Amino acid sequence: MKNQTETNTFDAIVVGSGISGGWAAKELTEGGLKTLVLERGGQVEHVTGYTTAFLNPWDFKNRKHLTNEELEERPVQSSHCNAADKHFYVNDKEHPYIQVNPFKWIRGYQVGGRSLTWGRQSYRLSDLDFEANKKDGYGVDWPIRYADLAQWYDYVEDYVGISGSSEAIAHLPDGVFFPPIPMNAIEQHLKEKVKEHYSDRVIINGRVANLTQPKKGRGPCMYRNLCSRGCPFAGYFSSNSATLLDAQKTGNLTLRANSIVKEVLYDANTKRAIGIKIIDALSKQEHTFYAKIIFLNASAIATAAILLNSISPSFPNGLGNSSQQVGHNLMDHIVNEGTYGTFDGLLDKYYEGRSPGTIYIPRFQNINKQTQNPDFVRGYGIQGKGERENWESKPTQGFGASLKAQLQTPGKWTISLGGRGEVLPNYENKITLDTQNLDQWGLPLVKVDFNYGANELAMMEHMTKSSEEILTKAGFKNVGSYRTSPPPGSAVHEMGTARMGNDPKTSVLNKYNQMHDVKNVFITDGSCMTSSACQNPSLTYMVLTVRACRYAMEQLKSNKL
Repeated sequence: MKNQTETNTFDAIVVGSGISGGWAAKELTEGGLKTLVLERGGQVEHVTGYTTAFLNPWDFKNRKHLTNEELEERPVQSSHCNAADKHFYVNDKEHPYIQVNPFKWIRGYQVGGRSLTWGRQSYRLSDLDFEANKKDGYGVDWPIRYADLAQWYDYVEDYVGISGSSEAIAHLPDGVFFPPIPMNAIEQHLKEKVKEHYSDRVIINGRVANLTQPKKGRGPCMYRNLCSRGCPFAGYFSSNSATLLDAQKTGNLTLRANSIVKEVLYDANTKRAIGIKIIDALSKQEHTFYAKIIFLNASAIATAAILLNSISPSFPNGLGNSSQQVGHNLMDHIVNEGTYGTFDGLLDKYYEGRSPGTIYIPRFQNINKQTQNPDFVRGYGIQGKGERENWESKPTQGFGASLKAQLQTPGKWTISLGGRGEVLPNYENKITLDTQNLDQWGLPLVKVDFNYGANELAMMEHMTKSSEEILTKAGFKNVGSYRTSPPPGSAVHEMGTARMGNDPKTSVLNKYNQMHDVKNVFITDGSCMTSSACQNPSLTYMVLTVRACRYAMEQLKSNKL
């Protein structure tokens, strides 16, 4: 009979089951390692866990709107969820955090994490991004370049299933694509007008993790555009529909839900982490698990919090924090509330289904000498979507047959554009722990202190003006923008709190996402990012995870860990 230590011992432990944690589970188990995945939220089974996937608007008490009580429970999350997917977002009252300045920390505590609700935009980074810090002096230099990741981008994209088009844009590398989700008539019109009026920018198909063809037991996207409820057809990529299922097939996976990580345990004699102490979310009892290697994939803020709470005589300021960088350099992407316009023509055109596809205008500022902007460094991309107005936007005049005819006739074409811009690394943008305020499990509350700088504010103004100019030149009417700026965190791309770098004095991780100070701990969620670029980052998290897993397994087999 095995003792408790033996039964609680694994080759590897992965903390978090979201988009990067799912990949770590897949790679490590397929590599033959007995792997424990710890998830602080509850279980969500693929298909059966998507309880609202087939409900109609009238099946909800308030037609998908949150009740006043639910809004009070979710003052932060409510900006991103509705009655159909609220169960994939935390109750803010039950999971509080402290905002020194407004910061939206959007969270999904369940198996699969935010891979169930992500926007699925999937773009590669390039050396324009990896070399930026070194060239303009912000932050520290990335320890890697595009060539280090190229083969892993291929591998991940082929598995995930990215729909998109090859465009030969140097700073937005092409990938392994399924056929793109077609543009509709108004999107195609805008593309043609941008080509006509501009030489420095183009419109391309959005690159999204929605299948346009069947793949390995996963069905193609059904154009329902209800992705955030979970997809029973596995038409979009999530941990639940793909990586965790493949990890489970190996027989090497143990998944423990409702397991809140308290700390990583460290052995000063071996200079290695030896395990993880968790608190059972339901019973509030503590348990300890042991492993040879540990992957932290809890998300940028949560991973940093775990490190800061893992104190010992060797690391009184948090595990692996000799650089004093853990928790610092928090980044997100700046977003504007959106630019919109209406179009009078193309009334004989419509579209099939509810496409989850988008259009994308890749970065066109500060690419080369010809595109230098004197007001800010780095750049932004613009995402957009066009559609016809429906009956909800029409005046309900008349009655009988006349009214029915009005309601059944599609309205004008509309289009909306939204920018996503790079946020610079800044040591003062940080998370810390408030040890005087504890949550219901006795853990210190996270305190987020974040402000946009002058560079971000100038970029935000430019992205709004350029979006308005694009629509005006393309012949749209009633062009305008929402001038309120959503608070940091709104892009749900938080990153940078345990950055990669060449120098252990100024960074937390090396080029393989391995902690400088603790060689058997790897971090491959958003924490590791050295700069934010302007592209949606999830694809790069997945790629870095695969690369780090392969390296960790090689080191383990060579008895170097």
